[in-house]
Amino acid sequence: MAPSFDHLREEDLDEEDFDMDEVDISDLREKYEVQLEQGYDTFVVIDGLPAVTEEQKPKLIKFLLKKLNTVGRTSEDAIYMPMGDDGMSLRFAFVEYSSPAEAAAAVRQLDFVPLDKKHTLRVNKLTDIDRYGREGRIDEEYKPPKIEPFQEKEHLRSFMADPSGRGRDQFVMFRGDTVGVFWNNEKDEPENIVDRQQWTETFVQWSPMGTYLTSVHAQGVLLWGGASWSRLRRFPHPFVNLIAFSPNEKYLVTWSNRPISIPDSGHPALSLDDDGKNYVIWDIETAKPLRSFAQQDTTGDDPVAKKAAKFPWPAFKWSADDKYVARLNQGTSISVYELPKMNLLDKTAIKIEGVMDFEWAPATPRRDGVKTYEQLFCFWTPEIGSNPARVGLMSIPSKQIVRSLNLFSVSDVKLHWQSDAAYICVKVDRHSKSKKSQATTLEIFRVREKGVPVEVVDTIKDTVINFAWEPKGDRFVIITTTEPVGATAVPPKTAVSFFCPEKAKGNAVGNFKHLRTLDKKNSNAIYWSPKGRFVVVATIHNAQSSDLDFFDVDFEGDKPESEKDLTANLQLMNTSEHYGITDVEWDPSGRYVATWASVWKHAMENGYHLYDFKGELLREEVIEKFKQWAWRPRPPTLLTKEEQKQIRKNLREYSRIFEQEDAERISSADVAVVEARRRLLQQWYAWRQSVEEELAEERAALGLPEKPVAELLKEKAAAAAPAGEEQVVEEVMEEVLEETEEIVN
Repeated sequence: MAPSFDHLREEDLDEEDFDMDEVDISDLREKYEVQLEQGYDTFVVIDGLPAVTEEQKPKLIKFLLKKLNTVGRTSEDAIYMPMGDDGMSLRFAFVEYSSPAEAAAAVRQLDFVPLDKKHTLRVNKLTDIDRYGREGRIDEEYKPPKIEPFQEKEHLRSFMADPSGRGRDQFVMFRGDTVGVFWNNEKDEPENIVDRQQWTETFVQWSPMGTYLTSVHAQGVLLWGGASWSRLRRFPHPFVNLIAFSPNEKYLVTWSNRPISIPDSGHPALSLDDDGKNYVIWDIETAKPLRSFAQQDTTGDDPVAKKAAKFPWPAFKWSADDKYVARLNQGTSISVYELPKMNLLDKTAIKIEGVMDFEWAPATPRRDGVKTYEQLFCFWTPEIGSNPARVGLMSIPSKQIVRSLNLFSVSDVKLHWQSDAAYICVKVDRHSKSKKSQATTLEIFRVREKGVPVEVVDTIKDTVINFAWEPKGDRFVIITTTEPVGATAVPPKTAVSFFCPEKAKGNAVGNFKHLRTLDKKNSNAIYWSPKGRFVVVATIHNAQSSDLDFFDVDFEGDKPESEKDLTANLQLMNTSEHYGITDVEWDPSGRYVATWASVWKHAMENGYHLYDFKGELLREEVIEKFKQWAWRPRPPTLLTKEEQKQIRKNLREYSRIFEQEDAERISSADVAVVEARRRLLQQWYAWRQSVEEELAEERAALGLPEKPVAELLKEKAAAAAPAGEEQVVEEVMEEVLEETEEIVN
């Protein structure tokens, strides 16, 4: 496009001194010329179209418009489809949209969309095609691609094959500026696998199945893995603060409190459409962004939104199968997007007046009487005017309300799914009419049963401050307090209560009943073993108390008469204390528990403790500037339920083999220690003998007696005794038979 000089006045031009052929106007041309990227960024190129004649072209354009107008506004006049010399179309078309944003949406949402059974659309920006051509990336002459020789990649789950054959788990430690990955060796020092300085700038995080280790930097996020711990993926989101994976490791969400700013020189992955956004959703396999979002504004006039204006994380929540991701628009709606296109489900958000929170089911629930299983999420709304609070279960993608429940006198609601999506507990904090006192009820939705019945556990008279389901089980633990909830100078006194179902016939689960309550505690956190049965109840972030209680809810012993009809037998196995404890985490096998005191929370006695599931302390280590410990997760087992059941049935036989291997390993370790000590003792004897031989040679050379001490004693005795009297000379000889050295802790 030629530059315009209409803004120049005629009186500014002197014909005698002004010659257009000699004047350099490159500065004006550069200033006023419309750049190609700015003038044509509303255009896209559609490839993959069928070849049609001139008569068939209008019909194809009308059919194509139905898809093009789903993402923006265009018309028949804005579509140009070139024709070839043979009278057939060239199978591509130029399309002009009304804005650059609509053109970008077309590239993002229509690329790889099927036009019919035989044709798939490919959509690109016109500016991209022109830019790649001008930069010499497209050669005018076709050259067949060079096929690189096949190189086998590292197995990303090689960590599952422990070289020792003991089925050990890995963990990562972040201390000081160093990040290291280790094998867990129980009581022995951990075996280091890799240790790197400045591996991350803020924190490290495993992916949900342990495939990737994530490091976070000012330039973005890096994924590491494989046996060589090489860099696998790169996600350039500047100044990223937080990250979250989808459950099946297909997608990644990154967030920065600084809006994205795209420089004039461009960005390696993001585009101008992402400018000003805070969230980016990435495809992990391709390392490409799928869609970006801006931070929601909670400072408006909506009183419901203002009430819960605190920052939510994760802001995007995933369905169990990675097919949907949803975002809460607090007080108004829930936006559900389909993956991988990131299209809004049915092109509209799900309007739920007053909605405060929602949670996806962590597994695809198998409901009684339902043939086609869909994903579920649970949401709740507060009391608005004369309308009661409401909890609902919605099925996606049908958007059907499976079950709803009205609630009254509600202060707050928390949603707790069981790991298999068999139950969801709705923890309802209720206030009295005067709003001076508060109590909690538990509304348990039995998701798998027909009609989704709701069971109410209303025997709790206090406020529940923590709740946790047993993984893959039907028991739960709660922590309650009678004191006001909130920030206080002295942490409140608490009580720990255990609940389990009554025994029922067949595979049915009975009603939930109170098992036992432990009073006068300071506990505030619950950590179930990932395999169930064992649970740690802890006191964290408390300067006055750092207790750890290890419980077994299937204790193989005598059960009290009052608990004969319940599906649990509670036993306190051990108690321990870790001063300054800030975090607790079970390993994925459920055999070990790590606790640590992080310098991110305080600077007193930072380090970690390692316990077994019974609460026996295996190792403790104080490490300066200790920041983080994280067990490496394992992927789901490949064994069927029948195979797992068979293993449990023969567990005692396997246990004998493992116990024998452990005994042999310990005995071999003891033998190695004894042999090392004997070797050191023999070396000392050899050194002593060599020194004595050198000393004897020096004495002989100087004419000294072989045993000077004995000769000196004889001379002294002879001088002290009277003449002619017999003398008795006593000589004491000492010889070291054996020396042993033991290290006492």
